[in-house]
Amino acid sequence: MTALATTRTVRLAIVLSHPTQYYSPWFRWMQAHTDLKIRVFYLWQFGVQPTRDRQFQATFKWDVDLLSGYEHEFVPNTSADPGTHRFTGLRNPELPARLRAWKPDVILLFGYKSISQMRSLLWARLHRVPLIFRGDSHLLGREKLPARSRLVLRFLYAQFAAITYVGAANLDYFHALGVSAEKLFFAPHTVNDALFDPTKPGLREAATALRSQLGLGGDTRVLLYAGKLVPAKQPRELLAAFLAVRPSNSALVFVGDGEEKPALVELARTAPPGAVHFLPFANQSEMPSRYAMADILALPSRGYYETWGLAVNEAMHLGVPAIVSDRVGCQRDLVTDGETGWVFRAEEPVHLHDRLADALRADLDAFRSQVATRIAGYTYRQASEGLIRAVGFATHQNSTTP
Repeated sequence: MTALATTRTVRLAIVLSHPTQYYSPWFRWMQAHTDLKIRVFYLWQFGVQPTRDRQFQATFKWDVDLLSGYEHEFVPNTSADPGTHRFTGLRNPELPARLRAWKPDVILLFGYKSISQMRSLLWARLHRVPLIFRGDSHLLGREKLPARSRLVLRFLYAQFAAITYVGAANLDYFHALGVSAEKLFFAPHTVNDALFDPTKPGLREAATALRSQLGLGGDTRVLLYAGKLVPAKQPRELLAAFLAVRPSNSALVFVGDGEEKPALVELARTAPPGAVHFLPFANQSEMPSRYAMADILALPSRGYYETWGLAVNEAMHLGVPAIVSDRVGCQRDLVTDGETGWVFRAEEPVHLHDRLADALRADLDAFRSQVATRIAGYTYRQASEGLIRAVGFATHQNSTTP
């Protein structure tokens, strides 16, 4: 594969809260396939040390490699309550000194809602190191932000030399906050497609075994919900809709844990035997077989909670179309109603019923080929191309600014 080249070797510092199953493989890919010189500065050890997830209500660490193949370091976090749930959860006093010692040409900052992220922004501005921002917020479900928030965010984003956007809804968000078009570069949200490769040895056998374990035949249409069982994701509304429209020989499988699970289990008691199944939280290496056993993925989130929905990417790499609400951030990019999946209006339960009924009765063969075509444009290569363009713009602007 041809390497992605910059006009010169650029030292790119990446400031990120913690290692994730989505970004670590991307950093590894960039290390191998671009001439960027990257180092990731992590602010917390969630994911690589057993830690309790507040929404999954489970303690775990990811069971895939998140640290090899690229330069990184953990900056000591002195917060009494570390995490991304509050502004003081990422408190890393040594971060400016660590950045100064590495001497980056440009800094890529993921987010701004912590002391350390704001500290790195201030350090970069004081030392005239250009900044690139990456986030995935959108305005779906709300016409605009409150006036004070708009003023603060306009000022904040003006501090960045370039911004990468992940999709259409995210682009609209940045436009609404006054970011000029020349500073915006498309670097799509992606996942590790090698992990979700449908030709991976043993994957289909594992999926078949999982169906057998649940008592699901090969001709049973399986609707899969995979994620945190929390109200914002609407798992209870999904179950109610499934029970209302369920055709014969179909089943709904929940994979995950969270506060909604007791209510879901109670509601499922009203279902016919074998119609609803619950599997516990699955670690990353287990997820491909969960998607591969499914015919349709459901992501019915409402509001601005679901800024993207990377489960949709994962499922689509395995040829599985999705039914999503119109408030899911990836919808306009990945899920075109009637082509690569089905879209319902988030605040209308009846519309969810209608689109779910269509999905459970659809001829899926036509969807699968279109799903494969669509997701082919969402890989680490496309994301890296966008980031390299942003790096080039940011460093050029910095060199020409007096």
